[in-house]
Amino acid sequence: MLDINHIINEEAHDRIDPEGHMYDLEHWSPLSAMQMARAEGVDELTEDHWHVIYVLRNMYRENGRADNPREIMQVLEQDFCDEGGRRYLYELFPKGPLTQGSRLAGVPPPANCSDPSFGWAG
Repeated sequence: MLDINHIINEEAHDRIDPEGHMYDLEHWSPLSAMQMARAEGVDELTEDHWHVIYVLRNMYRENGRADNPREIMQVLEQDFCDEGGRRYLYELFPKGPLTQGSRLAGVPPPANCSDPSFGWAG
């Protein structure tokens, strides 16, 4: 039987919003990123995954929450232009390099971010 008190009091729910983004960035770790990735269907985080994750974390640390998701996407596309740019980023993060990447990086997504507006490489 489902006990709502267990759900309300469960520690993980205190740290994650309904979309899966962390409220408190201190709780992020590479292990938590790997666990979230597996739960979202990304079996292995490659060096390129980690590059995106750390770019998103560093940009958030330096500038706070971005107002323009296109600027972040342009930075990431430039970093991966030899691999295929945006298409490759969507291969790495099928649910969106900014939305899913931010979730795995433990940072809030950029304001007004909606990855489907960037297209899909499937």
